[in-house]
Amino acid sequence: MRILGIDPGLQTTGFGVVDVAGQTLSYVASGTISTKHLERTNLPARLKVLFDGIGEVAARYQPDASAVEIVFVNVNPQSTLLLGQARGACLTALVTCNLSVAEYTALQMKQAVAGHGNAAKTQVQEMVKRLLNLPGLPGSDAADALGIAITHAHVGRSLARLAEATGSQPPSGQYRAGRSR
Repeated sequence: MRILGIDPGLQTTGFGVVDVAGQTLSYVASGTISTKHLERTNLPARLKVLFDGIGEVAARYQPDASAVEIVFVNVNPQSTLLLGQARGACLTALVTCNLSVAEYTALQMKQAVAGHGNAAKTQVQEMVKRLLNLPGLPGSDAADALGIAITHAHVGRSLARLAEATGSQPPSGQYRAGRSR
């Protein structure tokens, strides 16, 4: 199974692609989609760059599933709204590519990757490097995206087994074709 992880951001969105075979994780690709070259006031153009960028990544790497970080920003309401729109562009791109989308908080990702929810960015980077046997540290946005993909590789498999055993649907927070459960 190939998983595309997304760390949404209006200026920089991270992406990470991992292959999962049993318990083995393999690095495929990672990077960022940047809107820094556009005027900050041109929100529609920035959202289009994110939408198109996610579509290009999905077309290039052909993932079987995707996972996106749930973002929380409480200090500045305007920043929260802008980030929500960026996240929406990413989600829309993923479902447009017919990918199932799972969502995980930063806390869940940090617990799955680093073992505790208070892990610093550098700790996440180091653990992603170790888990995927990378030669160097990935950038922080790419590391978070890879962390989200790793989280889905571990948690998603468990949730699918649980749903299969109970005959129910996977828990909420998972989307397919734009519909929430």
